Amino acid sequence: MLANTRFCDQAGGDPVSLETRHLCNGLIRRSIELRALYRHAAAQVSEPGLRTVLDEEAQSLDAVIAELQTQMRNHDRTPATRSRMIEAARHRFDVWLVRGMPRSDDAWIRLLARHEQGLLRAFERVLTRVSAGDMTTTLHRQLPRLQSIHLDMHSLAKAVGQ
Repeated sequence: MLANTRFCDQAGGDPVSLETRHLCNGLIRRSIELRALYRHAAAQVSEPGLRTVLDEEAQSLDAVIAELQTQMRNHDRTPATRSRMIEAARHRFDVWLVRGMPRSDDAWIRLLARHEQGLLRAFERVLTRVSAGDMTTTLHRQLPRLQSIHLDMHSLAKAVGQ
């Protein structure tokens, strides 16, 4: 079975299964997609304070992405470096929808909160599926950062009446 096939890094470290590699690259891609959405939203919102918050959230996702990519490289695996093609179309559609709304700052907040919640849930699901090792340690280390972003967006969404 493919999921049980294991690879070890050249230094003889912990094995990383194909399933773990696939799941972690999926998280990297989702994080890259969300980071792009944060950056785009930061450029579009009218409120300067919100722009700053969104830029900070994008920087936090930079750290999550870099850590996951580094860990994949440490296991001699090629990490994802870009989003999926379908997400580019989805991103354009989301941007198109938000631009058409009268209170676009509020719409950006709701959209980002929804996507952030999806990313957090994806991280939590992956943690239940991967076996113990360096990757789970890395995922657990990034979880509080994602939870913090999620709380920020949840608070903002609550403030705009989601």
